Amino acid sequence: MGHVAGYRIVVIGTSWGGLHALSVLVRGLPADFPLPLAIVQHRSRDSEGLLGELLQDETALRVSEVEDKEPILPGHVYVAPPDYHMLVDGAHFSLTVDPPVRFSRPSIDVTFISAASACGAGTVGVVLTGANEDGALGLRRIVECGGHGVVQDPATAEIGTMPAAARRAVPSAAVLPLEEIAAHLMQLATLAGAATVGPPWRSR
Repeated sequence: MGHVAGYRIVVIGTSWGGLHALSVLVRGLPADFPLPLAIVQHRSRDSEGLLGELLQDETALRVSEVEDKEPILPGHVYVAPPDYHMLVDGAHFSLTVDPPVRFSRPSIDVTFISAASACGAGTVGVVLTGANEDGALGLRRIVECGGHGVVQDPATAEIGTMPAAARRAVPSAAVLPLEEIAAHLMQLATLAGAATVGPPWRSR
């Protein structure tokens, strides 16, 4: 299962079919889930905050659309806003308007790579359903830095292209049906114990 002592943050990337997949995932997490979750869903630049509102209906965890320099807190669900890249930057998130990556802003790879840089082996990366290959390189970086990779079984994805690409890039990733990913994250948090409670950037 890889590194289990001291996970700090879960970063999740998805595209086509993501609302359903994210709803199933957050619905499976308890109200006391200790880690922050940072979600990157490919969205059109004119989309509004509906994604966060819809996910809030599915979970007792606090869901918010990220603002620049927003602190990263345990047990919160953070959603990347449309038309910005979201970076894990030490104690907080940073938003940038750098050019799109793979035609996407927000880009999953950008967030994943920044999380790997900031949190190293304390990072869990999750790639869900989607129609392109965004997230594969970022997930590989997370695992190279000692973190843990999770990929939705492409057979359970609305569009399997994205998780299939991540699976090829990270053969060691845990490949799970959508309905089992929340329980897997709970297991990681439980194994990590008290080290998971607290800001993801704090050294032990």
